[in-house]
Amino acid sequence: MPSPEPLRIALVGLRGSGKSTLGRVLAEELGLDFRDLDLELLPLGTVHGNPGEFLSDVGLAAFRQAESQALERLAQGDLPFVLATGGGAVEGAENRRLLRERCFTLWLQAAPGVLAARIAADPTARPPLLPSAEARLTAAGALAESREMLARRGGWYREVARGELDTTGLDPAEALRRLRALLPGPA
Repeated sequence: MPSPEPLRIALVGLRGSGKSTLGRVLAEELGLDFRDLDLELLPLGTVHGNPGEFLSDVGLAAFRQAESQALERLAQGDLPFVLATGGGAVEGAENRRLLRERCFTLWLQAAPGVLAARIAADPTARPPLLPSAEARLTAAGALAESREMLARRGGWYREVARGELDTTGLDPAEALRRLRALLPGPA
């Protein structure tokens, strides 16, 4: 009899939806490794301080390729984990297949205004995703980005997700409780 698949939980959603924050807490509670796909895609020995710098330096196509390679490496492995994906990880068809077939994927959501506030408050250097957005994401730019990215990616998030959680108005403890209830097996 083949051994059961390791529990690989992937969190997808827009920037600011809580993937990294909730992913870390969930991994700790479950006793699993926490992985952040944005960090996993950085080349070994990189001079890039963070994924935003890497994206700015190499361009979107090379960033997406590194992201896909990192996701494939993780999804094909034998170790259980909780993974916070980048918001755009669902843009690649092969990434969506891996998230559907090799991970228990959950879609974290929040109202666009909440996402915009979280993005504006985040000190992490990240380039705007819209060509028309300002170089530094302002609240208005973040709101426009959240709305446009949801329109673009919403169907893909739904395609890969086995469950959805709206984090709008939830404190981390309540969001974690609801997230656990979506997982397979006893919560």
